[in-house]
Amino acid sequence: MLPLFLSLAAGALIGLEREFKGKPAGLRTHTLVCFASALLTLLALRMGEWVAVLPNGTQSISDMSRMPHAIMTGIGFLGAGVIFREGVSVQGLTTAASLWLTAALGIVFGTGLLELATIGTVIALVVLFVLRIVQYLAPPQPSVRIELTVDAESDLDGEGVTSILAGHGLHAGPMSFRQDWVGGSRRYVLLASTRKMQVDYESLARGFQDQAGMRKLSFTPLENESVASG
Repeated sequence: MLPLFLSLAAGALIGLEREFKGKPAGLRTHTLVCFASALLTLLALRMGEWVAVLPNGTQSISDMSRMPHAIMTGIGFLGAGVIFREGVSVQGLTTAASLWLTAALGIVFGTGLLELATIGTVIALVVLFVLRIVQYLAPPQPSVRIELTVDAESDLDGEGVTSILAGHGLHAGPMSFRQDWVGGSRRYVLLASTRKMQVDYESLARGFQDQAGMRKLSFTPLENESVASG
């Protein structure tokens, strides 16, 4: 029973981190994956003790290595279910990897290598918790795509756009510019980054609306398909 109890604890600890992040595969999913992997591995180890009545001359082959292969194959389908695309970004890769790792830890627990499995659990928690701090200290990734069109005579230029974004906690990245002489307009397209969890796009839109000559404005969050327009 010890490998089963330890697999429950390991799966719960890893799933807890995913639960705090609001991921689709959280505490219960990781706990069940680790426990099921350990359970099936223990079953495979005891296959030699099964009692079966076979005809004379029948050859029975027990290959324990087939069970881990079957477990990881099944986890591949489960991991694919949590990977999805939102806008131009792909979500769920870390959760899929944590499910795969959780299944591997369950297999190691099931084989009775408790020290190895415990070390693996600790390292997994370090990667998920501690390295998140390192990721936070790294430069933020682009989080929103901004497109705006103004009159050709408008005083709002690239520097003004950057200033408005900075006032709302957004850092402007490289900006593309297009001048339409026939239509009498200028168009700016850029990616902006922020460390904020949520961006108030309505407030940001009002900041641009006060500028003379505004024609069109749109925000496309890179982690969400929804588009806010103003």
